[in-house]
Amino acid sequence: MGITDEINWSPFDFIIMGSLLISLSIGINFVSTRVKNLKNRVLYIGILVLIFMLIWAELAVGVFGTPFAGN
Repeated sequence: MGITDEINWSPFDFIIMGSLLISLSIGINFVSTRVKNLKNRVLYIGILVLIFMLIWAELAVGVFGTPFAGN
């Protein structure tokens, strides 16, 4: 890492995070174009963001203790 040595990401970590961000953006784009009702659109995008945050937290620190968790 260029700025600090406290973050130790491997190339695989960058690939996983990039795929998560791309999946989130594709999901938001899909919901934005397909759902016409604003209330439902906000709800579905909120659910997508919540799922993204839960996966991110699990990979980072192991909130749920799954085998693919971080530290």
